[in-house]
Amino acid sequence: METNEGAVLSLQNFRKQFGSGCEKCADLDERHLQRNYCPNCRTTYACADLSLDLYGGEILGVVGESGSGKSTLLRCLYFDEEASSGEAFLQGYKSGQVNIFTETGQQKRYIRNYHLGMVYQNPYMGLRMSFSSIGNIAEKLIAAGGRSVDAMTGRAASLLHKVDIPPYRFLETPATFSGGMQQRVQIAKALSNNPPILLLDEITTGLDLSVQAKVLDLIKGIQRELRISMLVVSHDLAVIRMLAERTIVMLDGKIVEQGLTDQVLEDPQHPYTQKLVQSLL
Repeated sequence: METNEGAVLSLQNFRKQFGSGCEKCADLDERHLQRNYCPNCRTTYACADLSLDLYGGEILGVVGESGSGKSTLLRCLYFDEEASSGEAFLQGYKSGQVNIFTETGQQKRYIRNYHLGMVYQNPYMGLRMSFSSIGNIAEKLIAAGGRSVDAMTGRAASLLHKVDIPPYRFLETPATFSGGMQQRVQIAKALSNNPPILLLDEITTGLDLSVQAKVLDLIKGIQRELRISMLVVSHDLAVIRMLAERTIVMLDGKIVEQGLTDQVLEDPQHPYTQKLVQSLL
């Protein structure tokens, strides 16, 4: 298999399970599962045979309640966790013909450094709080082979300016920043190597509404300017409505509905999506 035509990321039959599985639950037959949990062998299927495509310059939203598997999906794509099975192909990596899940640890680090950017829900996972903001970005640049201090400092300053961090705070540590500023530094760090794909995990959770709006405006502006592809995970349909052209709805590790965001919002088909949309009104 390989990337579908026009897709910068193609995910096929992806599964992430916690537990060994058994004969009863291996085929994900709902008669043997309690939601996404097998009471026989105590295996949880966080992601159950997911397939999706992300296209160039697109923002694809993934929405679902806590425990639906959406954040696990991102963590596996960024190699923070190992996929149990399935295939993932990147158009820009080995012509989109190699399953990145089966690559070596060295190649996975290369993919993280050159092809993907990640913005975590918790900034403490994406930033070194004892490094300066410039130092955080330089760390990512060094991992990708950067050696010129002047070039890395200039790149970091340019990105921090782009995400509205005041120049007089460039040398301060993110530990002294507000949650919204920490998220903006994370975004700058994730963009440092011009990755074609940005993964964003619940990045507005815990932020005040006014700060949320600024972060979302920043993301939209970056996407318009750089035409970067983004996979945005959120439990908040309002966030997805603002950002995403297409939306996938997840429940219990499965995709229960997908389509153009306007379509999903205006005419939801699945009972769970209908509940989500109702809660937005």
